[in-house]
Amino acid sequence: MIELLIKILFAYMLGSVSGSMVVGAFRHVDIRKSGSGNAGGTNAFRTQGFWFALGVVIIDIGKGALATWMIPMLAIATPGEPVAMEIQLLACGFAAVVGHCYPLWHGFRGGKGAATAVGALLVIEPLALLPMVATWLLVLVITGWVGLATMLAAISLIPAFIWLDATSAKIVFSVLLALFIVFTHRSNIVNMFNGTEYHFERIRVANWFR
Repeated sequence: MIELLIKILFAYMLGSVSGSMVVGAFRHVDIRKSGSGNAGGTNAFRTQGFWFALGVVIIDIGKGALATWMIPMLAIATPGEPVAMEIQLLACGFAAVVGHCYPLWHGFRGGKGAATAVGALLVIEPLALLPMVATWLLVLVITGWVGLATMLAAISLIPAFIWLDATSAKIVFSVLLALFIVFTHRSNIVNMFNGTEYHFERIRVANWFR
């Protein structure tokens, strides 16, 4: 158990490396001072453009995958029996997502966890990404709301894991991850109810033929 806790801490610290802050350092810009004030890929795209956002997303997905794949493989000599590798993968993946949202290195002000979650899922259950991405795209082109698309995509992981006949541990992970992603998007929920949520109007199917 001590070994697992150490690896969770390492995964959290790796997840705390914010892609937007790394890319922003080259441009001398902190996107948390622009747009929605969020350090994730959506705000990066809205405030800095495609290429900046692409760099952010690559880093955020990469750190999620790296934390989930590499850190559980570390040999750390500690007392007690080692925890099952599956549990280590899931715990480290989730810790990386938490680190992204509440980064130690950046004043605990990060993104909302979606890109880092995708990186973790690439290692944990890559097939689950297919319905997740499909749900995200479908909701986005219908509503234009990225936040809603992300929340529903996260929720879609639960039936996807069940359909893939995943282990009980993975299903619990999918539930916790979905709940956490919804939690990090709570401001989006408030904005939707208030009618102030940002729309990507150009991507909505209703505007394709205008």
